[in-house]
Amino acid sequence: MPWQFFSTALSSCSDSLISNANLLTKVYFPRLIVPAAAVAFAASMGAGLWLASLNVQYRDFRYVVPFLVQFGLYVSPVGFSSAIVPAKWQLLYALNPMVGVIEGFRWAIIGKGAAINPLGFSLSMAIVVLLLVTGVRQFRRMEQRFADVI
Repeated sequence: MPWQFFSTALSSCSDSLISNANLLTKVYFPRLIVPAAAVAFAASMGAGLWLASLNVQYRDFRYVVPFLVQFGLYVSPVGFSSAIVPAKWQLLYALNPMVGVIEGFRWAIIGKGAAINPLGFSLSMAIVVLLLVTGVRQFRRMEQRFADVI
């Protein structure tokens, strides 16, 4: 369930500026509202802002987004537990921001049977925050050119 929410939110956030191009060119308002309206989750918001700003600049980029989402499905612990990943690869695996989210969701549902690696979870949440901060900064940097490019 968290992966489905993430993938849908990411796809709609990345396409939100192009879909509302007529609104962006007519009146000024904080452009961050458009992608934020499509998302209510930090991991998809950060990555979605990156993809939305890239999608405005490079129109063909929206055809890459479904492939990125599909690849993310295979490298995230959707159909398996992170416990099957060897211990030496756990920290590298935790760089995927959805690992902490999905494992936390699994722990909330299952309870005692699902263990969370505290270091991996913290690393995953730090990546989410980093994605959100850099996504907002990238979006703000490119925001002035959106009306001209669209």
